[in-house]
Amino acid sequence: MGKYFGTDGIRGVAGKDLTVELAYKLARAACFKLKDVDNKLIVIGKDTRISGDMLESALISGITSMGFDVYRLGVIPTPAVAYLTRHYKACCGIVISASHNPYEFNGIKYFSNEGFKLKDSLEEEIEHLIDNQNEIDWEITGENVGRVYEKEDARDIYADYILSRVDLDLSGVKVSLDCGYGATSEVAPIIFEKLNADVNVANTKYDGKNINDGCGSTNPEVISKLVKDSQSDMGFSFDGDGDRLIACDETGEIMDGDHAICAVAHYLKENDKLKNNAVVGTVMTNIGLVKSLKEVGVDVIKTKVGDRYVLEEMRENGYIIGGEQSGHIIFIEDNTTGDGILSAVKLAEISMNSNKKLSELNSLMTSFPQVLVNAKVNNEYKKEYMNDDVINQKIAELESEFKDEGRVLIRPSGTEPLIRVMIEGEDIEVLEKKATELKNLIEERCK
Repeated sequence: MGKYFGTDGIRGVAGKDLTVELAYKLARAACFKLKDVDNKLIVIGKDTRISGDMLESALISGITSMGFDVYRLGVIPTPAVAYLTRHYKACCGIVISASHNPYEFNGIKYFSNEGFKLKDSLEEEIEHLIDNQNEIDWEITGENVGRVYEKEDARDIYADYILSRVDLDLSGVKVSLDCGYGATSEVAPIIFEKLNADVNVANTKYDGKNINDGCGSTNPEVISKLVKDSQSDMGFSFDGDGDRLIACDETGEIMDGDHAICAVAHYLKENDKLKNNAVVGTVMTNIGLVKSLKEVGVDVIKTKVGDRYVLEEMRENGYIIGGEQSGHIIFIEDNTTGDGILSAVKLAEISMNSNKKLSELNSLMTSFPQVLVNAKVNNEYKKEYMNDDVINQKIAELESEFKDEGRVLIRPSGTEPLIRVMIEGEDIEVLEKKATELKNLIEERCK
């Protein structure tokens, strides 16, 4: 990670870490790197946070001052911006969102003209220009100054695209949606209504401050209650910017990203559509997914935590489905980033085509319990634990004890003086005991 860019754009408390000055400088820096493109058009979308207007105005000022035009898409999901960047043939797309974080946070994320996140090397060059604005020797005056256009049809274009990616009629099917007061609030209900579903919608009346507040994909108990109270056939819960999905079957049981990927992989395998016979997950992927897919001859390729790493692996090696337990699910043949609404309609399509309730698809894998604890360490030792023989011996003993019925995962935090200890297995009490023992050992050895 760089000075400004993290694994998912620039993010922080709006007005404090993420200021209008930074947004303005970022816009000018990025446009300077793009100054030689033929189509000087940038699309901008945002979620429902109160600070979105402020940051959007700063970005637009910087962009138009560099001679680029702007299409304002309004409140719209992140994956819609990725798609519409390609649809409008823009040179790049910008999302103003902090995803699942509280409303006081916000973020700025760029997509390339192909709808993919920017390469690390380009982000580094942009960061340099943010701090060295004097190197932006690009003067725009008169009729060459950029213009701003409202694209009021953007949501409809995205909705029509999603509908074109499935062959699905949900007549007679009751669907509950938790939009988390976020970017899916105005488009997800429309899409499911167009699919003829009986739609039960919650948490769409946003006020700029209630995004993710006790609802959405990080609060799955909400969609579970909605489904059970309304006797829905299925439920779908989205995060603030709409790139994650947590589903819920008709019994009220939660279907996280691993379970959803498992259902998709089984369906594609049965229908000879799973390219390269594998899916892509991360090191946090539940062992239950690995075991379920192994039984039908499907491999799970693991990357570092982060949907950008999942996507890189998919692009490099031709895999078509991948994602994370948190609900980032990538159907690379349909979109270039995780897409909560797309994932929801795909799951519904699989349920209808296979004539199986969502509970049957959900039961294709059994999640192994996971215990995650944080060892507080001196920051300089965050990576040195790998060279400690005592710690390594303890990890090896645990892995030998679990064999194929569990695992140990240790990884340093990217932002805090912590080493995260995750142990996965069958007995939660044993896991908690072993995780605590390993955490205490790491803290003792890495003071």
